Amino acid sequence: MKQILERVLNHEELTREETKQILIGITKEQYANEQITALLTALQMRGITVEELLGFRDGILETGVPAILDCDRYIDVVGTGGDRKNTFNISTTSCFVIAGAGYKVAKHGNYAATSTSGASNVIANHGIKFTADIDKLNRSINEAGIVYLHAQLFAHAMKFVGPIRKALQFPTCFNLLGPLVNPSRPQCQLLGVANLDQMRLYSNVYQKIGIDYGIVNSMDGYDEISLTGDFKVTTNNYERIFKPADLGMGIISPEELKAGANEQEAKEIFDNVLNNKATKAQKDVVLANAAFAIQVMEKGLKSIEECVEIARESIDSGKALATFRKFAEINS
Repeated sequence: MKQILERVLNHEELTREETKQILIGITKEQYANEQITALLTALQMRGITVEELLGFRDGILETGVPAILDCDRYIDVVGTGGDRKNTFNISTTSCFVIAGAGYKVAKHGNYAATSTSGASNVIANHGIKFTADIDKLNRSINEAGIVYLHAQLFAHAMKFVGPIRKALQFPTCFNLLGPLVNPSRPQCQLLGVANLDQMRLYSNVYQKIGIDYGIVNSMDGYDEISLTGDFKVTTNNYERIFKPADLGMGIISPEELKAGANEQEAKEIFDNVLNNKATKAQKDVVLANAAFAIQVMEKGLKSIEECVEIARESIDSGKALATFRKFAEINS
C-alpha cells in the first residue's frame, strides 16, 4: 500500500487488476484505515480513471453474493444519488411501469443517503422482505417481471469502507460504484448522473463492460430526467439534448418533484403514480424516465414518442399497479 500511495500521489494511474486486488485486500482487512483514507482522498483529488473504477467494481462483485437470474434480458434503472434534490422515488416507480409494460427489471438499490426516501425505504415501507434467496429472486422476476436486489445483502465489501466514507464526509469513488455493482449484472441499464463529467466517465465504463445503456442528466443538476428544463441523454446509439416538449410534456417546477417531509409521504406519491392518481407532473416525470429505459431495452429501435406511449399504457391500463401487487405478494 505504501508503493500504491506513492504512485497515486505522483499522479500515476493504477491498473484494473491493481484496484481489484486493493478492494479484495480491504475485505481481508490487510490495510490500516488511515491508508484506505489516504487512498480514497488521493483518488478523489486526482480523479478516478475508467480502469481503476472497473477494478474496484470487479473486486466488489467477486467478493460479494452473486444473483444469477434465469432471464435473458432485463434492465436496472438507477441514479448515482447525491444530487441533494430530495425527489420522490422516480427511478423505483419507473421500474414498476417498465415491468408493467412487459419488460423484465432487476432493480438494485439501498436506503437513502441524502434524501427522504431511497429505493429500499419505499420498498420496505410496503412490507416487502429483502432476500438473497436465488429461488425467490427468480420467482419474482419470472412471475412479476421485476426483482428487487437490496444492496446490503450482496456487496459485502461496502461494509468495510462504510465507517471511513462516513467520517470523510465528501464523495469518494465508492459513490460512483453503486450503479455498477448490481449483483445480477444486467445487460441493460438506465443511469441518472448529476453532471456531464460523470456522464462521460460512465459512458466509457459501459462501453468497456459491453452493455446496452442510457445515461441521463438534467442540465440543472438532477441525476434523472426531471422535466424542470433541458436534459441530455447518451446511449449506445446517440447523444442528444432534449426539451420536455420533445416528449409532449411541459416544464415542471422543482417543488412538484419533492419526496415530502418523511418516508410515509414518499410512499404515498409512489402509490399515487401506480394507482394513476398522481399529479400530472409526478406522472409525467415517471413516464419520461420509464420511456428512455424502454428505448434502451428496445436497442434504440423505437422512437422516444413510442416509448412514452408504451409507458403511459402501463399506468393507464392498471398493469403497472398489478405488477407491483404481484411483486408484493411474492416478496412479503
